[in-house]
Amino acid sequence: MASCSLPVIEALRHTAQRLSTQAPYQWGHMGSCNCGHLAQTVTHLSKAEIHARALRRHGDWDQQLRDYCPASGLPMDEVIDEMLALGFTRADLAHLERLSDPAIRADIPLERRLALRHNYRDDVVLYLRTWARQLEDQLLGQLPLPALPAAAEPAAVVQ
Repeated sequence: MASCSLPVIEALRHTAQRLSTQAPYQWGHMGSCNCGHLAQTVTHLSKAEIHARALRRHGDWDQQLRDYCPASGLPMDEVIDEMLALGFTRADLAHLERLSDPAIRADIPLERRLALRHNYRDDVVLYLRTWARQLEDQLLGQLPLPALPAAAEPAAVVQ
């Protein structure tokens, strides 16, 4: 799973927020689909720029991720490079495109999980927010807490 870091959590939350406020969404468009929206957040490229880069090689996000080569010099691989450098994995991105990560799906209420559609904006927002919350919980669990001194025994009450 993605690295448990504030930049990753912020990218997920920002992407979910942008999608929930009616940013253009089109699952079949490389720049405005699930991964395309996260790529917009991470790279600050427009949906058109991401789509144009993707067209330089065949395939959807899944195929682009399988064919990814950091030394290729292809513009789409540079987009993927930035996403990986932030802390995402290729598996994370492939799962995002299909909303298919079992650990994330398990945290979604059953009635929503059973009807989860990979190409439906509200489901993508739910998945992104669930993923961000999981990473945030994990990050908080890693924070060292200072040891507290032992509490003194309460004094006996004299009546």
